[in-house]
Amino acid sequence: MLYISTRGGIDAIPFEDAVMMGLADDGGLLLPETIPALAVKEIDDLAFLPYPELAFRIISLFAEDVPRPILKDLIDRSYATFSHPEITPVVKKGDIYILELFHGPTLAFKDLALQFLGNLFEYLVEKRHGRMNILGATSGDTGSAAIYGLRGKKNINIFILHPHGKVSPIQQLQMTTVTDANVFNLAVRGTFDDGQRIVKEIFGDLDFKSRHSLASINSINWARLVAQIVYYFYAWGRVHRESSCREVVFSVPTGNFGDVFAGWLAKKMGLPIAKLVIATNENNILTRFVLHGDYSLEKVIETLSPSMDIQVASNFERYLYFIYHGDAARVRSTLEDFRKTGAISFAGDERRTIAEDFTSCSVDREETIATIRDFHRQNGYLLDPHTAVGVRAGTRTTAPGVPLICLATAHPAKFSAAVRRAVGLDPERPPSLRGIENRPERCHLIDAEAEKIKEFIAQNAL
Repeated sequence: MLYISTRGGIDAIPFEDAVMMGLADDGGLLLPETIPALAVKEIDDLAFLPYPELAFRIISLFAEDVPRPILKDLIDRSYATFSHPEITPVVKKGDIYILELFHGPTLAFKDLALQFLGNLFEYLVEKRHGRMNILGATSGDTGSAAIYGLRGKKNINIFILHPHGKVSPIQQLQMTTVTDANVFNLAVRGTFDDGQRIVKEIFGDLDFKSRHSLASINSINWARLVAQIVYYFYAWGRVHRESSCREVVFSVPTGNFGDVFAGWLAKKMGLPIAKLVIATNENNILTRFVLHGDYSLEKVIETLSPSMDIQVASNFERYLYFIYHGDAARVRSTLEDFRKTGAISFAGDERRTIAEDFTSCSVDREETIATIRDFHRQNGYLLDPHTAVGVRAGTRTTAPGVPLICLATAHPAKFSAAVRRAVGLDPERPPSLRGIENRPERCHLIDAEAEKIKEFIAQNAL
């Protein structure tokens, strides 16, 4: 399988090169030339596999140039770090299935992709006798998951940008208390969108990118999305076996469009997904896009679910490519206009295509608190605020009779202030978080300027 850019400016490349390239050299995002389609029997057979074996089956479809024994070893080592034997267990609470994606080292769904990507990077660097400097921006969970996936790796340094004062205290500490010599935390005076913009700008400087062997860990890296496809198949299999229902609905709390786009890819591969619910907080650009064809920028609002406090969804470009039927020139011109106007409009057949794939709902602060409180009273189960957004949006938009699977994207202990406000108690901390406030920290405060961050990288790169 070969990979192309959404903007059409590169020759097709194999999986390993796509992983190392991260952002395409023409500024676009990488996609496979074709999405593999699975037969009904193949999907049914996958429903019985344990998670690591399922991951191997799915990822191998996209990573044909990685030797099978090596790929299997990378996957097995990646998921050996998880605390639950099922990796991503599905638990039923009332009428809702909760897909728990928080049993990895940093208690968030990003671990499912970044443990794998960290091991994959290490393998590729060693194979190519090279070095790597990894650059990423985070709205909270990506940073710590990337750091835990790459801390101590040979010939790899990692630079993570997070918005200063705009992540939860636990999210910040999970990053800044990792003091390995190859880890650099940069607190940017700005928003996540500022950090994401700077990362893309730096990757757009091809000379700087090449000179410092830069690679990406944000969801602009295709390998992350491939790893996230797996848990949609896993959850479907568990719910199908229990309920005997074939079609399901997934409700996905998302701001950057990566997690729900992985679900869209699973659907295109043949997984019987009736609908994907895009659950947003007050930063509802994706809801406006789905319901009204309006993808336009507004000011970022600080909410109880900070990992979703995003206006520019970096993975949106991949879906745009499919809405435009693979017309890379139109993608380029539309995004150029978007940079100038801050808005894209959709109508007619495009709106109908979007409605076939997605529905959406925006959930505000008070609804988030009420959902955490009510769900705890009814089921004795604590939701983190991001998952609460997904539960509220899913129950609002899903008709009775179709199993609803809500993605639990983070452990509630990562957002204890919101949970405390809702139920009057702090969630019990897992062992990895106990005493985290007392650990040494290392972090650098820096302006949201690409040149200053490039200077810092140049001074500290391998």
